[in-house]
Amino acid sequence: MPLLDLFWTTLILFGWILWFLLLFRVYGDLFSRRDIGGWAKTAWVVVTLVLPMLGVFAYLVGQGHGMAERSAAALERRRLATDDHIRSVAAAADAQQGAKARELLQKGTITPAEYEQLVPSARS
Repeated sequence: MPLLDLFWTTLILFGWILWFLLLFRVYGDLFSRRDIGGWAKTAWVVVTLVLPMLGVFAYLVGQGHGMAERSAAALERRRLATDDHIRSVAAAADAQQGAKARELLQKGTITPAEYEQLVPSARS
């Protein structure tokens, strides 16, 4: 019997963890929405607290497609922001490398051929 008790305890614990993950996902989507007002959000929270299973599953059935779209849009916004940041950092690094290469060329530390190798845009 102790093995069966361990199995059921593990199953119940796993179920609780999944339940809270699902609940946090629903609340995260609910509170990030801009298309509904505060009263609608409050109503959804009350429904999910009073009738937890029914409320969450009703939200998933009714709003699941919208959840997926909002999630994909947020992911795309984060990807674009990351790409913009990477481009700006790369441009700044290229400008810094070009300035350092010009400085080394002016000091005579590197030859013009080495400078062209370091700064490909210097080739005219």
